[in-house]
Amino acid sequence: MTDTTLQTIYHKKRPNFKEQTINIVHNFPTYAANYVKSLFPITGWIGRYNLIWLSGDLIAGLTAGAVVIPQGMAYAKVAGIPPEYGLYSSFVGVSMYFLFATSKDITIGPTAVMSLLIQQTVATIHATNTQYTAVELASSFALFTGIISLILGVFRLGIVVDLIPAPVIAGFTTGSAVTIAIGQLAKLMGIPKIVSTDPCYLVLGKTLAGLPKTSYDAIFGIIAIIYLYSVKYGSRYAARRWPNKERLFFFIEILRNISIVILATIISFLVNIGKKTSPISILKTVPSGLHVGLPHAGIDIFDQLGTKLISGMFILVLEHIAIAKSFGRINDYKINESQEIIAIGVTNVVGSFFHAYPATGSFSRTAIKSKSGVRTPLAGVFSAILVIIALYSTAAFYYIPDAVLSAVIIHAVLDLIASPAYIKQLWKIQFWDFMIFTVGITVTFFTTVELGIYVSTALALVVLLVRVARPRFDSLGQLNIPTKDGEKRYAYVPIDHPAFESATNPPDGILIFRLKESLTYPNSNYIETQIVEYARASTKRFYKQAEKKGDRPWNEIPLKSSDDHKAEKPRLNAVVFDFAAVSVIDSTGIQALSDLRKELNKHAAQQVEYHFANILDEKIEEVLIIAGFGVSHDGEDEIGNEKVDEETGTEITHVSTKKFFHLTLDEAVSAATNTF
Repeated sequence: MTDTTLQTIYHKKRPNFKEQTINIVHNFPTYAANYVKSLFPITGWIGRYNLIWLSGDLIAGLTAGAVVIPQGMAYAKVAGIPPEYGLYSSFVGVSMYFLFATSKDITIGPTAVMSLLIQQTVATIHATNTQYTAVELASSFALFTGIISLILGVFRLGIVVDLIPAPVIAGFTTGSAVTIAIGQLAKLMGIPKIVSTDPCYLVLGKTLAGLPKTSYDAIFGIIAIIYLYSVKYGSRYAARRWPNKERLFFFIEILRNISIVILATIISFLVNIGKKTSPISILKTVPSGLHVGLPHAGIDIFDQLGTKLISGMFILVLEHIAIAKSFGRINDYKINESQEIIAIGVTNVVGSFFHAYPATGSFSRTAIKSKSGVRTPLAGVFSAILVIIALYSTAAFYYIPDAVLSAVIIHAVLDLIASPAYIKQLWKIQFWDFMIFTVGITVTFFTTVELGIYVSTALALVVLLVRVARPRFDSLGQLNIPTKDGEKRYAYVPIDHPAFESATNPPDGILIFRLKESLTYPNSNYIETQIVEYARASTKRFYKQAEKKGDRPWNEIPLKSSDDHKAEKPRLNAVVFDFAAVSVIDSTGIQALSDLRKELNKHAAQQVEYHFANILDEKIEEVLIIAGFGVSHDGEDEIGNEKVDEETGTEITHVSTKKFFHLTLDEAVSAATNTF
């Protein structure tokens, strides 16, 4: 490719650091104003709010609120704190989110996985220190994770979410769902003295051993489970059978949680008439109203929570962003990850002043709100109205059977378990993704959700580092493509790929390599070693050995007479690199290329040409030129040493040229071939 073509491609240079700094300083007031405005996305749509949006938000908000109430109380019991605190978390979540939201569907509140983490955190701390109550630890947990979320969001660090692969999320979510479901079996069956904070396998064993001690609670629990699944699948069948009434059956399905709680409470009340002691375990007194107070924010409680805040952040952010992205794709809009993290941060910081425990996006409640026809994030306000009504009507909660709340929990969390189709897909697509998923489930089941997160994430990072540090690169051959005019045209394909049996080797003396990663410090030495070894195996060795043994370098591999068959191999003349996948070259990568050049020049006993194709970033080209690639070789001897003018004793200066940089592989191979 000619210099003119390259100048056309790179005619507009990127601004340098100084120019960027001047531009930022000059436009800082505008940037600052836009940034502050971006913190409140509501300003972009509230002015267009209308009655049609209002009707959709009202229905969706009230529907989601009817689900939030029983789930909020149930999840609080999973967390090991009184049920009203689940309502506090629910109220703050649904009432605050609309101010900062970029998703119309998300419902923030208590979730199963976060509730399990709070339960295990409190149990771990109380095993050695009971200075703080479970409620104090939970609200402080919300405060600290909220502050950390705000910092991440304000500095627009939402990119951290992209560093965690989906199998990690699926693994600890599935493991947590199994752990929660097994932990609730004892309450569902009325089996006493089962400590649900023990590792899951111990809880399962003790529950099975305690089955003979089952009480009357099991009647409520089992009937509630049967009711919930019957309504769920019955409504779906009825909707298919009578599609004109699909909307009716949809609302019957989603109101199954609150309807079973109401029915069971009425029956429980009737059972308890005239009795001083209830024959079943019931919720009893739930304080009414909201309670405001300062959360504990001292360094001592921060130390108590310690590393568990990291796993808490992990769950808060990943659950929320994964759900928001999912429903954004379904409903054709994009979310802003950093802004959503800010929303989580504000919700939890404010919630901690209401003694709420950490809240994040809930998949089930978000799905319900989405299917109910939500139009804007303002729907959360209508959910909040329903929750606040419930908070001031807690006398009605006295006779709610604990077994029914356990049934609601089990029914909800079983939906979080990864489907067999997903597991099968992981197995077929990528074995190591399947292993990460499996490790997440296993460690969570036998230890805690916190350790499950850490171990599966560590395994994912190790797999990623291995992939980066040991990337594949292809040695390319030419695949002839017939053309109507008879002109020779080639596709460049991996020479050893079984699908391209008709591919031929490149012209004699030329090697073509396609890199599949950027050239950076984790992988550059590996790539350099592999390319040099391939070149030595594919081309004839030419450099001469010193006649005297004492003059030979200690690390020189001696030529053997048995290497005579190498005479049939060509001498290496040129190496062509396809840099289409290379977006970054760091100093270690450049050093590796320089070492490669030295090794191959020595191997061929001449100056090998190095051609580069498909460089679409002028910065990559500039770096290569700085390192001595893409320059004329009149100033070097045949093995790349600097030539010195014998009369003046000065080094001959290189002359920069772009004849070694090409837009396509065809041009690069053609240029390399025509040189020799």
